[in-house]
Amino acid sequence: MTTEAADLEKFLKQVDQISELVKEMNSNDAVSQQRAAEKADQLISAFKENGETDELCKTRLNRTVINNKPERNEAAPCGLRNDADTSQENFMKLLEKDAQERSERRKENAMLANALKEMGNEAFAKGDYETAVQRYSEGLEKLRDMQVLYTNRAQAYIKLEKYKEAVNDCEWALKCNEKCLKAYVHMGRANLALKNYEEAHRCYQKILEIDPKQERLVKDYTNQVYCEEKKNTQEKKALEEFEQGKENATSVLEVLQKLAKPDQVNLYYAGGVRLLTERIKDCTEQTLFRINNGFSIINSNTIVQRSLSVKSQEPFNDELCISVLILWQAVCKGNEENQQLLMQWAGTTECLIELLASEKPDIQKECVALVLMYSLTEHGRALLLRNLDQTKLLERLMGYMHHQDLIAANAVGIMANLAAEKKFRVQFRPNFATAVMPHFITLLRNLSSDNRSVLPQCISTVSNMAGDEGIRKQLADSEECWEACLVAMDGYLSSSKDSQHRDIAIALLGLMLNLSLERNTVIQGQAVNITARCVTLLCCMDGDIITKTTRLLSHILPQSNEAVDEAVKAGTVKKMFKFLKAGGQVTVRYAVMTLAVCTKQSRQASEELVKLDKKFCTLVKLQSVEDELIVGNAVLCLSQCMDVPGAATALLNSDIVKILLKHAGGDARKTTVQQNAAIALGKLCTAEPRHLSQLRQLHGLEILNSCMKHIK
Repeated sequence: MTTEAADLEKFLKQVDQISELVKEMNSNDAVSQQRAAEKADQLISAFKENGETDELCKTRLNRTVINNKPERNEAAPCGLRNDADTSQENFMKLLEKDAQERSERRKENAMLANALKEMGNEAFAKGDYETAVQRYSEGLEKLRDMQVLYTNRAQAYIKLEKYKEAVNDCEWALKCNEKCLKAYVHMGRANLALKNYEEAHRCYQKILEIDPKQERLVKDYTNQVYCEEKKNTQEKKALEEFEQGKENATSVLEVLQKLAKPDQVNLYYAGGVRLLTERIKDCTEQTLFRINNGFSIINSNTIVQRSLSVKSQEPFNDELCISVLILWQAVCKGNEENQQLLMQWAGTTECLIELLASEKPDIQKECVALVLMYSLTEHGRALLLRNLDQTKLLERLMGYMHHQDLIAANAVGIMANLAAEKKFRVQFRPNFATAVMPHFITLLRNLSSDNRSVLPQCISTVSNMAGDEGIRKQLADSEECWEACLVAMDGYLSSSKDSQHRDIAIALLGLMLNLSLERNTVIQGQAVNITARCVTLLCCMDGDIITKTTRLLSHILPQSNEAVDEAVKAGTVKKMFKFLKAGGQVTVRYAVMTLAVCTKQSRQASEELVKLDKKFCTLVKLQSVEDELIVGNAVLCLSQCMDVPGAATALLNSDIVKILLKHAGGDARKTTVQQNAAIALGKLCTAEPRHLSQLRQLHGLEILNSCMKHIK
């Protein structure tokens, strides 16, 4: 071995020694660090003794000889060329080829992974979750970064109650796409099942951060977490009280055990159920009822089941049925978990619909009270919407409107609570014309002392349902509905005007206002009749009725010239002008709208307004208010009055040109106000040319020319 080779080998050994020492010194083990330090000291000492420390740093002579004058014709060794460009070209070709091969392999794997995903989806749809997991796993072997395979497999794991595996898959899906909403949904569900409530809340909150439009979805999921957490807390508390031997807690179980005895007479079960109901005082007893199979013991009993049928004629059948309905109210009041279990129990929903049609007042009363209890909360309404036949429910409830007692009040309360839910209105839209409208029209046509107390809320409920465009169109297109409204209004006009009749009139006006948002031939045909009732109502002294009547006129009159003529002949212009001077802001808004319609269609209305509003003081004053709806219509009225001889002249010594120019020049936010002001200026200057000089002084023509370019 040469001297240089020996030196190199020695040097490499020293490097290895030093590397090992460095590793030990960086170790987390204190003993290893101490041992390495001692070895290092020994090694340095050895170097010093052998005099190698200087040698380690010594620079040696590089004896490599470089040929600076190679032969031009000397051939390169086989396989090697001195052409750098050629070498680079070959290298790039190799890279390109490798990239292409990788791309083709990925496409092939993606096709296989997608095929396996579809196979997994088919298995999942059939309920074969094990096979689904297997197929998704095979797909991931082909394509590790396919997000949908992770979320699909997580969903299958949840079905198999393998919640930890589901969470793990969701985490991998988020590594593929940190904004994957499905991953957060399934992770939240899995954490909920694992009772990791805070983590579940965090997952659902993350969805809202990523996509704020998912607020409704997140709310539903967080409600599930809240209910499950509440249920868990309730069950822990109930078990603690039971173990402590508290009287009510132990007696619930004792009574349930007695009720579990089969084949007893109706009276035995009726008495037992009433006794059990007395024991249900709060959430603890409600929870003990649930966790001790109370629903199963009661609802699966064949004797109890027969009592809940309206066809059963057995002795004490009604007593048992009523007892069960009262028990259901007791165990479900304020307890969302019990409410859900009852609704999901086989036969419960059909039973409730059937009992609502019972002819027995006590059964009707308790059944309606149970449904009302559900309708009082968002969670309860959601259960009613998911589980009950909405058409039959509304038909049954409308049937109670002819009653005077508490049943009718509760029934209309249920309708009002459900009508507030958009989902209910959308679901019920296709059946409204057959399930509700006939009953409602009959109700309006036959007002009596029996239903007068519930009629205002019933009308308001239908009006709320008409907030849905589909339902509103069905009502507005019904001539029978409009005629029934007029019949009911005539009933008020001929009544003693007591508080009940007043409430009916206000509810009717609200409904008619809602329906008048539509424009159709039915409304046009009824416009004169509606206007005649409105004119009569304007004579009353009730401010709410006057305001609603004025607003209804502002909706109806634009749809019929005949109705405008009827209103003008009946002195509506004078009444509306009176409201402009003394009414509240809302009344003024609709009064000036009504005047704008009348002056547009009727020369007589314009002439009356000119006589009533000397020098247009009132209309000019209205143009300085903040409500641009009032301003725009006041300007429109003024513009339409300029056709009356002498009207423009009456404004010569006023600031009307400056005021109109200010509105037309862009101070107004609404372009309709700008347009109306520009038109009014044109009519004013045409009717009285002396206004034109003031317009020029204010550079009005230039301002108008500039601003009108921006008005569409």
